[in-house]
Amino acid sequence: MKTFRFDGPDSGVYPVHLPIPEPGEGQVLIAVKAAGLCHSDAHFLTGHEISTGLKLPITLGHEVAGTVVKLGPGPSVVQIGDHVAVALLSHPAEQADWTTAIGLGYDGGYGEYALAHNDHLVKIPENVSFPEAAVATDSISTAYHAVLSTAQVTSSTTVAILGIGGLGMNAVMIAALQGAKVYGVDLNTAKYEDAKRCGTIACATTLEAFANVTFDVIIDFVGTTSTISTAISAVKISGTIVVVGLASSTFEIRSSELVVRSITLKGSLGASKTDLLNVLDLISTGKISPKLVEIPFDDVPNGLKALAENKVEGRLFTRPCIE
Repeated sequence: MKTFRFDGPDSGVYPVHLPIPEPGEGQVLIAVKAAGLCHSDAHFLTGHEISTGLKLPITLGHEVAGTVVKLGPGPSVVQIGDHVAVALLSHPAEQADWTTAIGLGYDGGYGEYALAHNDHLVKIPENVSFPEAAVATDSISTAYHAVLSTAQVTSSTTVAILGIGGLGMNAVMIAALQGAKVYGVDLNTAKYEDAKRCGTIACATTLEAFANVTFDVIIDFVGTTSTISTAISAVKISGTIVVVGLASSTFEIRSSELVVRSITLKGSLGASKTDLLNVLDLISTGKISPKLVEIPFDDVPNGLKALAENKVEGRLFTRPCIE
């Protein structure tokens, strides 16, 4: 089978043919019908350290949906032919096991076939497509968890979303769905029209443009010293900042401002299986609709490069297995 392999920052991702893997006990083999391209994979290519226990060498790709084609020994929660998405079980955080995370702890979706653990499998509703299900596993579920569980956005919340790319745009939709007042911030003004359709009141290139707005919550899908420091200054006294983005491996903030203004600063990574089930239901019922951009499987390296250069609007995906 054709895959895109990653040995480390010096190698980039490169095509290689590998044997189709055999599922072990508690596993299934899936034909990968859709794989989302995630910004964290672009970070890996540049040597950005993300503490998820990335196992090298590896076939990347952790947003995966497909068809079950073979069952491993023992009982299974699915049958051959089932359409499934592979959940990334980041919560409860204290129970997260990255060794069983597809595309992180073992070979993932940038290949025609991939293994998946039974306890990570979620059946896809009939009216949800493979691409929608694939990006739901991380891009949408991560935004869902950040907005509802970590930031606890409600109808009475005024929230700013920093970085309205793949995850941030999903956060806009989810926050707007709660009835919150949502503002978007991104350097790429071409994203504003989509953001307004998704529910923002207004968009700008900086938070300073909203100096007259009192923000209860700011969710940062960029994650740099600049964005976090600006958020600390812009959020209300006793407000909350949630950091999801990993653009910088480290950041510096003025501790005095954080303390004196009683700001709560939280990190938010991934989602739970329940989050994914809720997201699939939102897609199935038409309450949210992710903006998807398909690229050929052979273009995965170029797609990751475009992500790293912030040249992508919406969520990229590819179809590794077209049989």
